Amino acid sequence: MPTASNGTVSLYYDRAGEDGADGESVVFVSEAGLGGWLWGWQHAALAGPHEVVVWDLRGTGRSDAPSGPYALETLVADLEAVLVDCEIRTAHLVGCGLGGTIALRAARDLSRVETLTLFGTAARESAFELDPLFAPLNDSEALRDSLSAGLSDEFCESQPEVCDGVVDWRSDGDADRAGWEAQVAALESFDATDWLVEVTQPTRILHGGADELVSPSAGRDLARGLPRGEFDVLEGAGHLCQIERSRTVNDRILGVLEAHTDDG
Repeated sequence: MPTASNGTVSLYYDRAGEDGADGESVVFVSEAGLGGWLWGWQHAALAGPHEVVVWDLRGTGRSDAPSGPYALETLVADLEAVLVDCEIRTAHLVGCGLGGTIALRAARDLSRVETLTLFGTAARESAFELDPLFAPLNDSEALRDSLSAGLSDEFCESQPEVCDGVVDWRSDGDADRAGWEAQVAALESFDATDWLVEVTQPTRILHGGADELVSPSAGRDLARGLPRGEFDVLEGAGHLCQIERSRTVNDRILGVLEAHTDDG
């Protein structure tokens, strides 16, 4: 089981596609409490033509879960530890929610970030209402009910088999309550509005038009505050639009990679 270490904390990651990566690496950063399963729809599309790395935040899945609260700077350091262990000099980061804020801060603080693709991300803590997405890992009914916070009603009704699979993955790979609370604490006092101008990497903000956890208007404001930010709304999709509109999302990510592979 591949792991990176930040001090005494072991961080699990999965790495694929390196044989055909041609030097390009895509690293996914998950939403608070959610395991690497979140990126399964993107992993299949990108692994092979690109190197793909999916990792569990501290407190989630197979990574260590030290007592919280966690600071955003600590989670960024965890990300850098994964990059170092994978010998990735520069990466295209793809993040959702809390993972989007980690990616933003990494783009500002590290020299390893080429592009950003962010889902359901905002520039201020006050724009995040993530609590409805949490459910106890041993309560399948609660896990399924909580999906309505992240996915549109239309998707849940039309794709019950997918939702059943997600419930199974969540029960096996998500964070427990302590891990969830420790991670969400990293958003406390988060306000990037004063330093967004320092994030000069090309950034695509993708937002579900029916996102109930982070308002699409907050994503639009984030894009406006970035020197190279672009905003794209996926009408009718919820917070986890990378699941609902996976084909469209995959095309968008591949488009970012194609457009900026040779940047710099």
